Amino acid sequence: MADPFEIEFYGATQEVTGSCHILRVGKRTILLECGLVQGGRRREARNREPFPFEAARIDAVVLSHAHIDHSGRLPLLIHRGYRGPIYVQETTARFCEIMLEDSARLAEGDAERENRKRERKDLPLVKPLYTTAEVEQTLGQFVTLPYLERREILPGVWIRYVDAGHILGSASVEVWLKHGGVQRKLVFSGDLGQYGTPILQDPARNTEADLVLMESTYGDRLHRDRADTVREMAGIIQEADHRRGNVLIPAFAVGRTQELLHLFATHYAEWNLARWKVFLDSPMAIRTSQIYWDTPQLHDAGGMPRLPNLVLSASAEDSQAINRLRSGAIVIAGSGMCEGGRIVHHLKHNLWRPECDVIIVGYQANGTLGRQLVDGNTYVRIHQENIRVRARIHTVGGLSAHGDQDDMARWYGSFSPKPPVYLVHGEPAAAEGLAARLKKDGAPRAIIAERGMQVDLRTLA
Repeated sequence: MADPFEIEFYGATQEVTGSCHILRVGKRTILLECGLVQGGRRREARNREPFPFEAARIDAVVLSHAHIDHSGRLPLLIHRGYRGPIYVQETTARFCEIMLEDSARLAEGDAERENRKRERKDLPLVKPLYTTAEVEQTLGQFVTLPYLERREILPGVWIRYVDAGHILGSASVEVWLKHGGVQRKLVFSGDLGQYGTPILQDPARNTEADLVLMESTYGDRLHRDRADTVREMAGIIQEADHRRGNVLIPAFAVGRTQELLHLFATHYAEWNLARWKVFLDSPMAIRTSQIYWDTPQLHDAGGMPRLPNLVLSASAEDSQAINRLRSGAIVIAGSGMCEGGRIVHHLKHNLWRPECDVIIVGYQANGTLGRQLVDGNTYVRIHQENIRVRARIHTVGGLSAHGDQDDMARWYGSFSPKPPVYLVHGEPAAAEGLAARLKKDGAPRAIIAERGMQVDLRTLA
């Protein structure tokens, strides 16, 4: 039987989180990503399931960017015996330190709270998914690469990172493979950003590949025109000013938060933002924003300006003080899908108030509190309490860090000739929409990946 020369799809197949794909090149095994599954307790319970491989037998891990649905199970991989290198783009390493440490603290806190309940009921105790010590060990296995440097990471395996335009440090990964006299080039899109956005560079062009592995998060839709989005945001802020309530914006700490801060700084006078206090209520977002402020060389123009009325709420006491304000507060806080973090407390204090507004600016996975708000639920459950939703809920789609169908088709269109493409990281309708578009645009095959599907790289030609 011939040695394997294949890719197997494991995570983020017909769903948006838990990205993880397995490359087998002879006796070598490489993971592309090792992300956390998100979207409610039932889905997140899958994070504890065994991997379909022995962690100790993996030879290398390659990460496209720092978002937790791409990086969040790395410490679990280490816990289960992986001791090899984890390749990351330079800026991604800085973000991962912040995000993985935060993820571990949340896991430890959840386990501690659950164990207090279990002790009272004389039930077996639970362990956190992973610990801060395991995160420290994970970070010690990072090997950083700049954009555009081709590196041989294993015999017959080379990689290169090019900018994906999604968050700072995000990358599409070019992978060159050579085994048994057969050579192949695979390009993994990572998460692709929009073209023409502020702060970030456009996704880099890729011209050659034998196979493309591509995300499809917004593959069945187009984002609103950015000018329309800016006008919509202006209208929301203006109306909120008249109602004298608070404005809550759940936002991911890396990417969305910084785009919001850039938008507010750009339209500070026009939107009369001087009359508000803008609270960045997230220690993680404060740290990641500092990276954006520190790296103007990675931006497409001019760096990221600072708001004169920005309040950095680092401590728990700072956050609690915000909830004593009845009006005049714009609060940017995580988590982006409202599944935890400080935004949940702010929602509990403001959702029932008709003078308040909630602006949803990012993707909300099925099963999350954020998705319930987007879907128009009259009541939501927060901290074992049913909360009436009387605040105005706004969904502003044009600020997504993900490209839409046109953006993804444009990125794929740079390949010549057109390679076959396998779609991951998207719910079924989104993947089906993108597959139809790519076939229309000349893709010889556009296949929606399924968990456990294996593609023999010898048979691509």
